[in-house]
Amino acid sequence: MKVLIPPRNRSFGTVDALGIAGIVGLLVARYIPVARLIPFWGCVLRERTGWPCLGCGLTRVADRVAHFNFAGAWEANPLGTVAALLFALAAVVMVLHLVFAMPIPEIQLSPREWNVVRVALPMLLVVNYAYVVVKTRFPHLLL
Repeated sequence: MKVLIPPRNRSFGTVDALGIAGIVGLLVARYIPVARLIPFWGCVLRERTGWPCLGCGLTRVADRVAHFNFAGAWEANPLGTVAALLFALAAVVMVLHLVFAMPIPEIQLSPREWNVVRVALPMLLVVNYAYVVVKTRFPHLLL
């Protein structure tokens, strides 16, 4: 893995776009009760079958992270909590980058490291989904 530090700049990039998405998403989660305002909000798969979908718990995660309830967010969906916190971190980095011209390090992975990422991410999704299924369908199996 190589980490490259570019010169100071204010050029808009991917991390800045993710930071804007993070700010907007967390502000909406903090101040607009989407799940209560929209009558059809909910998981159709879970309502019809009782089984959660891959995204079950993400609305609760956003709401709880926006209200600084990290333990509750982790309980709703661990991988979603990590994603929400990464969006919040991207928002902080975006402000530092665009206001103070802080350079954003660029990470370059070798082909072998990319292969590890390609295997690890789907495995993380499967483990996270298994946790959500066990938590919603078989809560007696958890401590």
